[in-house]
Amino acid sequence: MAFSGKVLVIDDDPDRGGELADLAASAGFTTSLMRSLDSAGAVLGAGSDWDVVLCEMHATPEAWAAEGASLRELDVQVPVMMFSNESRSASMMRALRLGANDFFATPVQDEDALFASMERCVRLRSMGRELRRSRKALEATNRELKNTIRVLEKDQQAGRQVQMRMLPASPMVTGDYMFSHTIIPSLYLSGDFTDYFTVDEHYVVFFMADVSGHGSSSAFATVLLKNLFARKRSDYLRRNDKAILLPLSMLELANRELLELDVGKYATMVVGVIDQRAHTLRYSVAGHLPLPVLVSDEGAEYLKGEGNPVGMLKDARYTEQTRELPSAFMLSVFSDGILEILPPANLVEKESFFLEVFARSADSPQELVSQLGLDSVDTAPDDIAALFVSKRASDE
Repeated sequence: MAFSGKVLVIDDDPDRGGELADLAASAGFTTSLMRSLDSAGAVLGAGSDWDVVLCEMHATPEAWAAEGASLRELDVQVPVMMFSNESRSASMMRALRLGANDFFATPVQDEDALFASMERCVRLRSMGRELRRSRKALEATNRELKNTIRVLEKDQQAGRQVQMRMLPASPMVTGDYMFSHTIIPSLYLSGDFTDYFTVDEHYVVFFMADVSGHGSSSAFATVLLKNLFARKRSDYLRRNDKAILLPLSMLELANRELLELDVGKYATMVVGVIDQRAHTLRYSVAGHLPLPVLVSDEGAEYLKGEGNPVGMLKDARYTEQTRELPSAFMLSVFSDGILEILPPANLVEKESFFLEVFARSADSPQELVSQLGLDSVDTAPDDIAALFVSKRASDE
């Protein structure tokens, strides 16, 4: 059986060292001979080309201190096999204490055992080289990854600024009505979005969208929804297309556009239209939780509504509700991220607790935000969005 590997023989006796080198060469190893460990030390570090060193224990007595300097202290990283014409156990133990991988008495009696041990050292050296290559490749990959993360963070921050600029003015006052919002993203970009705007002289359209997932793809879906409502508002002004005033129609359009986008995103939504002249609310719900909460002198209540999320089913069906509005009220729509930070353990208890908070602290959106702890939340486990519609009693 032929072996391979580069072998360095160190012996201050050329004849003795030459015999050992010839023996290694006869098995197929590539060999070289040096007289001193000191002279070889410079080429036996981690980057050495040598696979194994065959060293006479007493070849270089000046290399070992009185107690014996270890190979590690001499920065010898290549596997070393030591030899001695003294086969006593004390010699073997000393060799192992110095850091030798193996010990053989000379002359070598069992050449097969020697070659097998040398082959193990060659494999060990090969594994060490592969490990160093892998470590260097990993370090390079980590550097690239850190650079990529920095670029992505900058992109996310830039996208966050764009998304924030897409939000409506807060508060927006029109007649006796005031609209405001709060957004707390779990990441730089949010999958939650809200908007409100006037249409014609006495209508205000609003919506809340909670897109599945997080990050850039979810934020892109909010851009699509924002664009949809802006287009339909323009169509009303230019073409007298009344879809923008029909929450059910807007949900059907949103459902179709998200399906056509084909990115695996869906969204729960609440779409509402307030008639400031008739003081009525027309709205539709698409799988959104928690349901909108209306607070008035009569107390706090969830508005009814059901339907599939938009972007999930091609044949999704939605319903539309109409509600007369009290003379003074506050309507709140939250994304489901609020449920993540409420104290109760299960959904039923969370919804009950949520309504209780409204019942005792709904004098203003600011007070409600404070009672829910949103004013002290920097980041949340899920995106949190809140839309508030308030009406003060008319002086007339």
